[in-house]
Amino acid sequence: MHLPPHEDVVRSEWIDANGHMNLAYYIVIFDHATDVAFEALDIGTAYRERTGNSSFVVETHTLYEREAKEGELLRVTTRLLGVDAKRLHLFHEMFRANTDERTAAHELLALHIDMRTRRTAPFPPDKHTALAAAVRSQAGRPLPNGVGRRITMPA
Repeated sequence: MHLPPHEDVVRSEWIDANGHMNLAYYIVIFDHATDVAFEALDIGTAYRERTGNSSFVVETHTLYEREAKEGELLRVTTRLLGVDAKRLHLFHEMFRANTDERTAAHELLALHIDMRTRRTAPFPPDKHTALAAAVRSQAGRPLPNGVGRRITMPA
């Protein structure tokens, strides 16, 4: 399954004292890309309204690779890397839309939540099956650069 991309333009209010997009707005764009992915996977707004379940992001890791400047069009692609009974593992890559140069990457882990109890809950069997099929559909492709990276200092 190919998840739809998300595009956004760097706004003037997102520019910091260094003359580039502030790190917080990379996260805003990645969050909007997560919403697009969740809708495409049918675990977004309609799913929450229909089932009383949602997904909460519980961990992220962001790589800032190149500056983004005011007015630039950015495109985020998303890959579903894994799913188990209660978790989703996703990876976003942000590119300059006009050059396809990667500017940032964002890895995240989300939990499936029963909104009535606000606790983790297993995906319904049909939803888990569909998500697992989406993961399998991308098997065999090389993992994007940066997947599983951790913060560390050189020895």
